[in-house]
Amino acid sequence: MPLWPVYTGTKEPHDGIALLPDPPPWRAFDGGPALATPADGADTTATSPDRRHRAETYRAAPQAVQLVNAALYLRRPLLVTGPPGTGKSSLAYAVARELKLGPVLRWNITSRSTLHEGLYSYDPLSRLYAARQAAARPATGTPQEHADGIEDHLRLGPLGTALLPYTRPRALLIDEIDKSDLDLPNDLLNVLEEGQYEIPELLRSHDTGSPWAEVMIDGTHERVPVERGRVRCRAFPFVVLTSNGEREFPPAFLRRCVTLRLRQPDDAHLADIVRAHFDGEPDAYAETLISRFLSRVNGGDLATDQLLNAIYLARSSDLPAESLDELARQLMPYLGDAHRSDGF
Repeated sequence: MPLWPVYTGTKEPHDGIALLPDPPPWRAFDGGPALATPADGADTTATSPDRRHRAETYRAAPQAVQLVNAALYLRRPLLVTGPPGTGKSSLAYAVARELKLGPVLRWNITSRSTLHEGLYSYDPLSRLYAARQAAARPATGTPQEHADGIEDHLRLGPLGTALLPYTRPRALLIDEIDKSDLDLPNDLLNVLEEGQYEIPELLRSHDTGSPWAEVMIDGTHERVPVERGRVRCRAFPFVVLTSNGEREFPPAFLRRCVTLRLRQPDDAHLADIVRAHFDGEPDAYAETLISRFLSRVNGGDLATDQLLNAIYLARSSDLPAESLDELARQLMPYLGDAHRSDGF
């Protein structure tokens, strides 16, 4: 029987993703050949210690749990908006860890990011250099494994890797989409709607050799087969797009996303976050810092990270109370320039 919720927001990894019901007919994909989703520990360098810790300690609010499951069931991207420090990017790592979706593929967006960059990169200069090197070597009579050699100079990006035909969805974090060029959200529409894309360099070359190419994927030196330069997903990836709310998105883009708006946590949620990070109940001074944090948060942007840093130093040092207060004040400035000089 189908399971709701598939993502529960707990810390324990499980195989509930296998009980996800079939997708809506308009979101069913049939890419192949099927690939096994890598295990979370397959590449220990894929996720930093900070992200691994956040995945293990993240506490999702009930609304976040509901909308994550909606995105999983509908096979739609999840657009997560909210102030800095509310756990937008950590959510992707927490979901991937609980549902065993493998290492998170991460695409950090800047004003210069393009759709092509997210799909794949190709270096024609390195290919030209390799061809000249090969021509200078004596002929051995050994047939080339790949007549064209393009695949040796091509690597799939995070989006391109996420859309490979994995049997279990990969997790893809497209971080700070609001910092992109105005055209990028619209450029993403067709790829995320169709769940597929083409690599023209491979399309042009397949007639001169095998229709199959073994291409490198994002984050590792692993190679996967691609037929005739076309990639189509099998299990639509769990895509999280984060935004600090700095811009408006086109209606067509919003229509294709499930939107989650995160807010600053309340006192009970903050206490739960502190318990998760420090493996115990907040002490008296931590409770004081939580109260101060909540009293100031309406005056400007504060990040939960700032509170956790202040609590950690208070627990790890033997400073007197006055010095701790001053240190906490300096660790929790408002993130907006207009408020940066404000104290407790």
